[in-house]
Amino acid sequence: MANVKLAIIYYSSTGTNYKMAKWAEEAAASVGAEVKLAKVKENAPQQAIASNPAWQAHAEATADVPEAEVDLLDWADAIIFSIPTRFGHVPSQFQQFLDSTGGLWAQGKLANKTVSAMSSAQNAHGGQEATVLAIYTSMFHWGAIVAAPGYTDESLFKAGGNPYGTTVSVDQDNNMVEDVEDAVKHQAKRTVQVAGWMKDGQGK
Repeated sequence: MANVKLAIIYYSSTGTNYKMAKWAEEAAASVGAEVKLAKVKENAPQQAIASNPAWQAHAEATADVPEAEVDLLDWADAIIFSIPTRFGHVPSQFQQFLDSTGGLWAQGKLANKTVSAMSSAQNAHGGQEATVLAIYTSMFHWGAIVAAPGYTDESLFKAGGNPYGTTVSVDQDNNMVEDVEDAVKHQAKRTVQVAGWMKDGQGK
């Protein structure tokens, strides 16, 4: 199978989606993918970040993680997004990043990318599924190929059974409620596998 270049792009204020992105990075690398991890640029004012100790601590702990640029999308064969929900939709930080991809889209450079998405919220019905589907709506405009996990592995049931993409709820102390590590890793490996099929089929 062709070597797959995977971009893992996340936004995380207090660390949940960063942790999921790191699990995905580990799993994808274990099956031979070339992986680049990047975070979405923060647009919240520093005063807001500093007012939340967990947010401030996470920002400091991940200061060395590179920020996602649109060139990363051009480089990648496959992309995994790990994004929290905001009122059943994506955060403004991620939307701003999506809004910057118009140039690549107009050149047709986002078509046929293999994509998959994950999300989190503060309760089990906080809009995680809607957020994943909102991401996929943009991907359909790209002409991307969505590699949803479906029910292709038992780990998905242990994680709550979301077929669109792994999602998790967190408690007031930012601890994950569901056990999603295995589901995240399965989703990452599946994304790499589907991207490999795509590259082989295109003769790249």
